[in-house]
Amino acid sequence: MTKKKDDTSQGKKLTRGDEVTWSSHGGTAEGKVERKITRRTEAAGRTVDASPDDPQYEVRSAKSGRTAVHKPSSLRKK
Repeated sequence: MTKKKDDTSQGKKLTRGDEVTWSSHGGTAEGKVERKITRRTEAAGRTVDASPDDPQYEVRSAKSGRTAVHKPSSLRKK
């Protein structure tokens, strides 16, 4: 039996509108969760290979306004 991956950030569920931070090239970036991705789709200019057991999140940077996709483990809820 495989263990379901943790869909949380430090034990907290992520939902649309949550303010989060993540590591970026120049340090730490911050923004808001736009949506939870649970299937293979196009987002932030690339193909995202997500599933219900391995979701990813589309986030919008507060600084640049651009979107990016991250796994829950890389996001920290503010």
